[in-house]
Amino acid sequence: MEKSHEICFAAERTLGKLAKWLRILGFNTIYEPEVSRSRFIDSWENGRILLTRTKLIYQNRHKSHQLIFIKSNNPFEQLKEVIKLLKLNRSDTKPFSRCIRCNTLINETDKDSIRGKVPDYIWETNDIFQICSGCQRIYWPGSHIKNSKEIIKKVFELCKNNN
Repeated sequence: MEKSHEICFAAERTLGKLAKWLRILGFNTIYEPEVSRSRFIDSWENGRILLTRTKLIYQNRHKSHQLIFIKSNNPFEQLKEVIKLLKLNRSDTKPFSRCIRCNTLINETDKDSIRGKVPDYIWETNDIFQICSGCQRIYWPGSHIKNSKEIIKKVFELCKNNN
């Protein structure tokens, strides 16, 4: 796959955990579980890769859109399917650059500007904070970052070893 442009996804409502992990990896991923399947497919932007678990959608796919049929029920197996099919490398990712809630890019923010918006202990023990300009969610480098990095490393190693 040509990767000179940003890789963007649209995940149908059955793929919420996969959408979250794609956002963690930094991929622009639309995920709107409240939208009906037919309305979602009609509205997704050209240039996005549609991720689906619905055989009917896969069988009736539009020729002008790229589509990946996800076979697994396990979110990490699903992630491996996408990585393998698109031949993605870790260098194609920008981990922790998007809000996992709303998909907006997150930016570093001044520590003083978020005082009172995070627990006191978090504010006192961290110097680096990021904020989502969309939903205002605040991020900091907690243990979840280390755990997520280990998962990312493992998933890419498994993809590399299974080729």
